[in-house]
Amino acid sequence: MIRIVVQAFITILMTAGCFGASNELKNGDASRLAWWRDARFGMFIHWGPVSLKGTEIGWSRGKEVPTSEYDQLYRGFNPTQFDAHKWVALAKSAGMKYLVITSKHHDGFSLWKSQFSDYTIAQTPFGRDVLRELSDECRRAGIRFCVYYSILDWHHPDYPIGEAAGGGQKLNPDVDRYIGFMKGQLYELVTRYGPLGVLWFDGEWEKPWTLERGTDLYKYLRDLQPSLIINNRIGKTRDGMQGMDKNGVAIGDYGTPEQMLGKFNRDTPWESCITLGDQWSWKPGDRLKSSKECIQDLVVCAGGDGNLLLNIGPMPSGEIEPRQAERLNEIGAWLRRYGETIYGTRGGPFLPSLAGVSTCRERSIYLHVLRWPAETIYLPRIPAKIVGSRCLTGGKAEIVQTPDSIAISVPPNHRQDIDTIIKLELDQQADGLPVMPWTRIGSAPVCSHR
Repeated sequence: MIRIVVQAFITILMTAGCFGASNELKNGDASRLAWWRDARFGMFIHWGPVSLKGTEIGWSRGKEVPTSEYDQLYRGFNPTQFDAHKWVALAKSAGMKYLVITSKHHDGFSLWKSQFSDYTIAQTPFGRDVLRELSDECRRAGIRFCVYYSILDWHHPDYPIGEAAGGGQKLNPDVDRYIGFMKGQLYELVTRYGPLGVLWFDGEWEKPWTLERGTDLYKYLRDLQPSLIINNRIGKTRDGMQGMDKNGVAIGDYGTPEQMLGKFNRDTPWESCITLGDQWSWKPGDRLKSSKECIQDLVVCAGGDGNLLLNIGPMPSGEIEPRQAERLNEIGAWLRRYGETIYGTRGGPFLPSLAGVSTCRERSIYLHVLRWPAETIYLPRIPAKIVGSRCLTGGKAEIVQTPDSIAISVPPNHRQDIDTIIKLELDQQADGLPVMPWTRIGSAPVCSHR
């Protein structure tokens, strides 16, 4: 029955001219990406029936959990404590500006009622439309609602591969029909829950997916919603886990470093996706990163001119684990004090170093000193005059500008364990200054921070 519905939908799309849309790709459209680049910080959510087992989403299917058992978990999935308002309120309290949830992961389970699949939350004891409730609450709270969608689907009969690492080949798969299924589901997501902020793709690395298919899908989605932002995992151009494009070919709007901090790059937008714990989906007793680790990761991303998408995994009850909530609230408390140094800034003009990073906005440079290997930090000369300075984290910074360099020092008792922030006020725009390395720390040359 599902295959008949998908085939009918393909016919409608072809009649309407939606396949192979002729619009030219517009990667890196500055106006379309402006809100996202200014946001700097988002919440990633990996959640589904797998939370009942506490194993990794998708990847544990057929490994930690037998496939036959994994595929039936949805029958017992009843997260009665799910509260969209609480989830979104926590994201807002954490200082996050957008929210990305796994609408469908590699296991094929959909968190909304789809006319193209029976493997959805509508078939669980819970039955409620999680995406509807979250999208509505995000709009009320001023948070951009975004969805993750896996290109590969080990559960679907028309996707050729049935397990990780290319195993479990299906009988009589039909990739074209599967792509029709995908487009049908994506049409639902964009038109039913949109306008979406971001469509966050994943799973493009397996053999059935090609650059040509990614290009076609990108055009199709940008026709559906011209303002849509789409990551580079829609194509076949990602260079491994470091997430940036290879061979000078780019399909998608931004790079996606995974579980690592991206390198300084003002030319290509990027976003590091990093787990709060060791696992993407909920794991009992998972080791969580400290608030210092999380804040410094965010600072380094902003200093590299990138974003941080920090992942949480809600529990099977639908609640966010109190430990995770506490950590997010700690990050939010820091951002309420120092958010001006992160939101709406550009990375630089000083490249990331052993000491820290810099961000800038209008006529201000924010130096984020994450460690003090020496008493004095030297910056290169800049074609601008420093007309004011302040240590935003408390205490006093000594700034000496000469024709050759800028010397920065802060008394040890005024340095902060997480981040000592010094604001330099200039007589001209800071974001127009050339990008340059920090000169040295004390008498030692500065090397790259990341």
